[in-house]
Amino acid sequence: MHPVVAEVTARISERSRPDRTAYLQRLDAAAERGPARGRLACANLAHGFAASGPVDKAALRGNVKPNVAIVSAYNDMLSAHQPFESFPAQLKRAVIRSGGIAQFAGGVPAMCDGITQGRDGMQLSLFSRDVIAMSTAISLSHDMFDAALMLGVCDKIVPGLLIGALSFGHLPTVFVPAGPMTSGLPNDEKAAIRQRYAAGEIGREELLEAESASYHSAGTCTFYGTANSNQMLMEVMGLHLPGASFVNPGTPLRAALTDAAAARSTALTAWGESFTPVGRIVDEKAIVNGCVALLATGGSTNHTVHLVAIARAAGITLTWDDLADLSAVVPLMARVYPNGKADVNHFHAAGGLAFTVHSLLKHGLLHDDVETVAGHGLWRYTTEARLTGVGDKAELTWEEGTKRSHDTDVLRGADDPFAKDGGLRMLDGNLGRAVIKTSAVKAEQRQVKAPARVFDDQADFLRAFEAGSLEGDFVAVIRFQGPAANGMPELHKLTPALGVLQDRGQRVALVTDGRMSGASGKVPAAIHLTPEASVGGPLARVQDGDLVSLDADTGLLDVHVSAYDLENRPVARADDSLVFGTGRELFAAFRSHVGPADQGASVFPTHGFVEDLDA
Repeated sequence: MHPVVAEVTARISERSRPDRTAYLQRLDAAAERGPARGRLACANLAHGFAASGPVDKAALRGNVKPNVAIVSAYNDMLSAHQPFESFPAQLKRAVIRSGGIAQFAGGVPAMCDGITQGRDGMQLSLFSRDVIAMSTAISLSHDMFDAALMLGVCDKIVPGLLIGALSFGHLPTVFVPAGPMTSGLPNDEKAAIRQRYAAGEIGREELLEAESASYHSAGTCTFYGTANSNQMLMEVMGLHLPGASFVNPGTPLRAALTDAAAARSTALTAWGESFTPVGRIVDEKAIVNGCVALLATGGSTNHTVHLVAIARAAGITLTWDDLADLSAVVPLMARVYPNGKADVNHFHAAGGLAFTVHSLLKHGLLHDDVETVAGHGLWRYTTEARLTGVGDKAELTWEEGTKRSHDTDVLRGADDPFAKDGGLRMLDGNLGRAVIKTSAVKAEQRQVKAPARVFDDQADFLRAFEAGSLEGDFVAVIRFQGPAANGMPELHKLTPALGVLQDRGQRVALVTDGRMSGASGKVPAAIHLTPEASVGGPLARVQDGDLVSLDADTGLLDVHVSAYDLENRPVARADDSLVFGTGRELFAAFRSHVGPADQGASVFPTHGFVEDLDA
């Protein structure tokens, strides 16, 4: 193992020991109680199979087959989740063929950040992750199930499903992806058209035509945002079958992988040949593997929040310092939009995750000694799924994956990377702590020292841009966008405007307690700033004209105001109207209890397994 990866893993294990030990004790106690439905009273069990057909009833009454829960984020508005409509029936048939039985346990909400960008609904986005986790727990709460199949793809859905599944950590769980849509309008063309629209050079119809050519069919959006980062993480953390992440919907291989996931879920139960609870798969090594793969592929900055929350759901304490230390030694191996021109289909064709995992293992940057849904050892994820034969006789196999990239403009080995570090860094200073993604920022743009232009909402910034009042060099400060203020929405709408100003020769940067996913692109953006403005963080004291330094190379984020003056300035307050309407008032309890971004921005306890167990 690379010494830094080994050291980071060891310190995570050490700091997590009390909570992780208590979590595993709970997991083992639940698993030792045997088949879940066997403990139900007759009336309870009768409710559990009342609507089932005669054959399923007999199987559920007999208590001799594993029962697999299906939890789905299906809806037919979202392209990524639309393919799931037919999955439950397919999964049930495949589970039955493998000797089990399956029931649709529940649905979870799935909202789309792409639709809600810049809208009030985006303020529900991050909180939807914890709602999904709770919905998953409710789906599994009936003590009817011996394993679970999780159907989800996009931004908050997969982290929410996994957090919920980890609360039932004794159940084997397999994640079932739907795959990305085929490639549409090239990403560099899309980005150029967005900037032309922001500059007023084209109208809405031209922009809509371009967006429609980009997002054009069923499947996940093809850029490498949080949705596709989710798929990568589920595979590298051993929760997908090998090679499952980036196979397009509606293909024979996609169908075969879905069947195989169902069959594997029964094999992982206490009834099968290799009992493997999800809480055992998601351990300290798996969390580090997820961090390394995120950094190596240039994945979404949202996972600096989600991975922390996922880890804590399994009794593991991951910190931003861990991510920063890993980023310093993990090379950037992929260039996928917004960190390049290619999309995930091009990444998959170039060698994809099989090549990525192979190269990272070869250089000691991933742990091989882990449990996965495919069996012991991450080496299994260096293989590629293939169909041999045709028609009804086609058989799913896994073959050794490529040992070289088929397109070095998109994917490279760890020995010949695009950059020596993962392009994700932590910033510290008198403004607090923040995350910055540098993989798409040119070296000469990574240091900005300029006066602050302070806004309390991205709409105010955009109005100033449209009015032509953003002249000269400046650091845009967009505050009151943290989890306790308004749910920490993504601020993608800022990217085209900031890009236009940068292209005009202005030195610009962004500082915010909100999120940007991977969309900050070529503009240096200090995001997830903690402590946030709404809880009295220093950002609430910054004023127009204050000199701000952002240095991505040295990790500095400072406002050039004396400590005394900064402390004695009045604290700005957010407009209460920001959190009413579009259902936002229903989430007041979330805003008042949510933790900071560097602890996962969750409403769930960040620790307490030991105290709760003792109680």
